[in-house]
Amino acid sequence: MFTTVVLPIIILSALGLIAGLLLALAAKFMAVKSDPKFDQIREALPGANCGACGYTGCDDYAKALASTEGVKTNLCIPGGENTSRAVSEILGVEFSNVERMSAVVRCGGDCDATGYAMEYRGPQTCSACNTFYQGRGKCSHACLGFGDCVAVCMYDAIHLENGIAVVDKEKCTGCGMCVRECPNSIIELRPTSNLVFVRCSSHDKGAFTRKVCSRGCIGCKKCEKVCPTGAAKVTENLASIDPKLCTNCHACEEACPTQCIRSYPLNK
Repeated sequence: MFTTVVLPIIILSALGLIAGLLLALAAKFMAVKSDPKFDQIREALPGANCGACGYTGCDDYAKALASTEGVKTNLCIPGGENTSRAVSEILGVEFSNVERMSAVVRCGGDCDATGYAMEYRGPQTCSACNTFYQGRGKCSHACLGFGDCVAVCMYDAIHLENGIAVVDKEKCTGCGMCVRECPNSIIELRPTSNLVFVRCSSHDKGAFTRKVCSRGCIGCKKCEKVCPTGAAKVTENLASIDPKLCTNCHACEEACPTQCIRSYPLNK
C-alpha cells in the first residue's frame, strides 16, 4: 500500500520542490535588469500603442528614448505637450512643442450626395466590401460606410453619420489608428490649426464625378484661382490644401461650386 500510493506522492512532491527551487534560482541569477530610465519614460507615455511616433509601440519608443541619444521627445501625438514635457524632464533635455494633429475624412459623399451601385451582402466591414469590385458605392473612392475606423478608435472620436465617417476634432488625439485602418485611404492627419480641407479623394474627371456624387471635386480650379497664398492646388482633377500655406481665410471654401471644400466646425 505504501509503495503504490504514498511513495509516488512523495516523489512528485520532491520533484515539485526541486523544480520550484530551480525556477527561483533562475529568476534571481538570470533576470534581466530593468532600466530605471526606461521604466520612468514608459510610465509617462499614454500606452496607446498607436504607432504615431514612428515606433512599433510605447515600449519600443521608450526603449529608443532611454538608450539612444537624439531621439525626439515630442513624437507622441496622443500624449501631446504634457507627455513631451514629462519625457524631456526625465532625460534632462530641452522641451519641444508638439503640433497637435487631427484626422480628417476626405469624403463628403453621404447618403444625400451619392448612392450605391450595387447591393452588398458580405461581411459588414469596409475591408471586406472594398475587395468586392472596389466597394458598393457609385464612387469607388468614397467612404465605404461600415465603420472599420470607428471600431479601432480608442477615443470615441469618429462616428458614422448619414452613411460616412465623420471625425470629432475635439476628441481626436491624432493617433492615426483610423488612418491605417481605412482600406480606401481617405483618412489623413492634419494640423488642428488648419481648419480647411478637401472632402474628396477622387481623381476621376469632373464630368464623371458629377454623375456619381454631387459633392465631389470636379477639378474646376476655382479654389486655386482665389487662394491668396497658393495653398489650394488642383492636381490630377483633385484639389488639395497645403496646411503650411493655408491661413484659414475660407476663400476657397466660398468659391467651391460643389461644397467639397469645407472647414471646421462642419456645418451640415
